Amino acid sequence: MLNYRYLGVFSAIAFFGACHRAAEKPLLLHYDKPAQYFEEALPMGNGTLGAMIYGRTDTDRISLNDITLWTGEPDRGPEHPDYDGGIKTLEPWGQSAAWIPAIREALDQENYQLADTLQLHVQGHYSETYQPLGWLEISYPEAEISDYYRQLNISDATAEVRYRRDGQAFKAEYFVSAPDSVLAIRLSSEAPIEARVRLFSELPHGNTLEDGCLVSDGYAAWHAFPGYYPATEQFLYDPDRGIHYRTVVHCAEAKADGDALIISGVKEALILVGGHTSFAGFDRDPLKEGREYKEASLKNVAAAARKGWEKLKRSHVKDYRYFFDRVSLDLGSTAPEVSALPTDEQLLRYADGEPNPELEALYFQYGRYLLIACSRTPGVPANLQGLWNESMDPPWSCNYTTNINLEENYWAAEAAALPELHESLLGLIGNLSQTGNRSAQNYYGVGEGWCLAQNTDIWAMTCPVGLGVGDPEWANWNMGGAWLATHIWEHWLFSRDRAALERDYPALKGAAQFCLGVLLERDGNLITSPSTSPENYFVTPGGYVGSTAYGVTADLAIIRECLTDALSAAQLLGDAAFAEAVSAVLPRLMDYQIGADGALQEWYYDWEDRYPTHRHQSHLIGAYPGHQIAAGTPLADAALKSLEIRGFKTTGWSCGWRVNLYARLGDAEHAYKMYRQLLRYVSPDGYTGPDARRGGGTYPNLLDAHSPFQIDGNFGGCAGIIEMLLQSTAESVTTLPALPSAWPTGYIRGIRTRTGQTVDLSWENGEVTSFRRYASRM
Repeated sequence: MLNYRYLGVFSAIAFFGACHRAAEKPLLLHYDKPAQYFEEALPMGNGTLGAMIYGRTDTDRISLNDITLWTGEPDRGPEHPDYDGGIKTLEPWGQSAAWIPAIREALDQENYQLADTLQLHVQGHYSETYQPLGWLEISYPEAEISDYYRQLNISDATAEVRYRRDGQAFKAEYFVSAPDSVLAIRLSSEAPIEARVRLFSELPHGNTLEDGCLVSDGYAAWHAFPGYYPATEQFLYDPDRGIHYRTVVHCAEAKADGDALIISGVKEALILVGGHTSFAGFDRDPLKEGREYKEASLKNVAAAARKGWEKLKRSHVKDYRYFFDRVSLDLGSTAPEVSALPTDEQLLRYADGEPNPELEALYFQYGRYLLIACSRTPGVPANLQGLWNESMDPPWSCNYTTNINLEENYWAAEAAALPELHESLLGLIGNLSQTGNRSAQNYYGVGEGWCLAQNTDIWAMTCPVGLGVGDPEWANWNMGGAWLATHIWEHWLFSRDRAALERDYPALKGAAQFCLGVLLERDGNLITSPSTSPENYFVTPGGYVGSTAYGVTADLAIIRECLTDALSAAQLLGDAAFAEAVSAVLPRLMDYQIGADGALQEWYYDWEDRYPTHRHQSHLIGAYPGHQIAAGTPLADAALKSLEIRGFKTTGWSCGWRVNLYARLGDAEHAYKMYRQLLRYVSPDGYTGPDARRGGGTYPNLLDAHSPFQIDGNFGGCAGIIEMLLQSTAESVTTLPALPSAWPTGYIRGIRTRTGQTVDLSWENGEVTSFRRYASRM
């Protein structure tokens, strides 16, 4: 392990070029059968439009998403539908903050049960719900199928299905273009093609034929409750409210037949799918102030049709590889007879202990592929499922969960050389800083700054959720804004983009102001009260199992990180008064504590956890993604002890987090063990065979299994590889800080660092053989 100081000899290396060509060997996910389940289908996207490719031979299914298609309307405070008296347990608008002193008093009296009960008064509405656009079906006549092959090439973001129909070669090719905003499908066959193309949606909609295209116009509910809330009516629909959409299907080789396009007698056909929603911003009514989406959808697809397949593909591949080719990774070679197996078979064998360094490297690059595919819409970042959701009532509303999941989605964005894709999240943070000031005042009585609780959505809602019945262990956590705001300083460190920092500094400062506003003194230290540790419970010596406490470690770790970042930004940008205010507070924050068992304490007191192996490890935020606990220190030993207690069996996203924690703390072999656990094969959710494998890990299509599917584990695992191979601060770069013995020789090229530079690194037998550092480019 080598540590190169920013001003050392390597800083003089000349600019070498920011983009690297990916390895010549294509990076493929490949299968020998069609997808039966969502968890076997191939995800594709251009940052807004998403598709899941099943590759079926009878009726091919391509499920569709638009990342801006949500239920709801701009959050209107007291005019929100949940505040109309129908929810009798909900506190009247603006009066929740009046309960904070009573909760603090209950905590001062160590009455944790009363504190938990009073927390129900400090709850607002739930987030809105991300909706599926629908699906495209391409139906074929019955035929004898042979020689089936299906692949996703993440080197150029194209998919292909090929097989023989009654002995005749048939091929379907797919890509989703960002430059031309369409899903393009080319069918080609030795025999004349016979196919029927139809469009479906579970949303209220109507299908028509317009200009030779199949057109679907529909709309989402103007309000929705999550499926786990006992509402009388889950979805509230009104054709004059909510987000509307248009989907257009074009095929010049087809003829219209009712609600379908018929392809007949040709050996090649190009199908284009495009469209838009009326969403025009978090604070704009999507119908009264929405974007023009109907004519724009038709014109966009027509323009793509004029280009044709070859021009569309060239433009798509050039655009995609501009991002993807920046980073290459080699962790060693897999036996040819193993790498030739279908990807799901490789994953099964890997989960059972077989080495497969090419699969490990593929998973890393797959994380980068997924981020390119789902994070290119301003102010609308990747959600819990990235971009891909087929359910009207998806798990946890498929929203933005900010007590780890949204942050984890972007851990790799900067280091993995995709800073432009971080902008979607930074834009949302700016929106949240506007709506969050109202929540800071109404729920916590804090007049300056802004806050965000556990969830948000496309409308940038910020209130604590629960509707007066949510369990405080998740509903009342309020550090989401402070945690998200740390991404602003991270973006600065990697990019050294002063204009972006100046743009985003008000949001970072506002999050820090909220932190200053909620701190209070106890026993000479500054702490929070009330506070919770996300989704976890403590057990008091008297046996009470609760969640509301004071001085919880996670709160203080997030606040310390946020204030430190805000102080650095204030000093850089010349905000002397605010820098002085933060400097006076930071030394007074309560420090970390180590319990009798040698682990880092999660709670103010050395209490037991109700679930010692809990999936969350929020008290370790200061180790990763924070920068407060250094490897080789007593606090690092305590953090490692906490991880030992948590164990290795957990959900997918939690595996991803623990990979990074072990790597940051310098424990290479446990980081690698956790990475292998992340790539543990999990059966599709709908599969019920006796050999089904459940739990956290990775599905056959390499998407993360919480389970169910959440994309954060993919991004956490991608970040974890980097953390094992290269770590950086604003002043230094450390090579191979947690290199496992399984990767004795390899290279990684194009990785960005917090010194504002890019690094190429090679090693043999565990030792660095080549190290190059040069200026980063956006």
